Amino acid sequence: MKKSVLAFCAMAAMLCSCTAVKQTASEQDVNSQIRSGVYATMDVSNKKISYTLNTTPAIRRGGVQNCVNAAIHEALKQHGDADVLVQTEKAVIERKGLFGKKVRSVTVTGYPAKYVNFENAPQ
Repeated sequence: MKKSVLAFCAMAAMLCSCTAVKQTASEQDVNSQIRSGVYATMDVSNKKISYTLNTTPAIRRGGVQNCVNAAIHEALKQHGDADVLVQTEKAVIERKGLFGKKVRSVTVTGYPAKYVNFENAPQ
C-alpha cells in the first residue's frame, strides 16, 4: 500500500514538473484618431465581396483576431489584390472542438478598395 501511494505521488510530481511554454504573436490595431498631414484618395469597388477562410492550426495559434485578419488578407488577394476592405461587416466565425474554442472558418464581407493618390493636407 505504501509503495503504491509513493509511486502515485512520484508519478504526479513528474507530470506536474513538465510544462511546455509557447508564445504567439498578435497584431495590434492602429489608433485611428491620429491625424496626419496626408490625404489618400481611394478607388472603392461597387461590388461587395465575401470570402470564407478555413483556418489552419498555424493561423489559429495567433488567436481569433489573427484568423479574421488572415481572412481579410486572403479576400483582398483573391479579388484584385486590393489594399483595404471598406465597410467590413462583422466576421462570421464558425467554431469547433469540445468547448467551441477552435476557430473552424471565418467569413468576411466588404468592398475592396485601392489607394490611388496621396496628397499633402492644405496648410
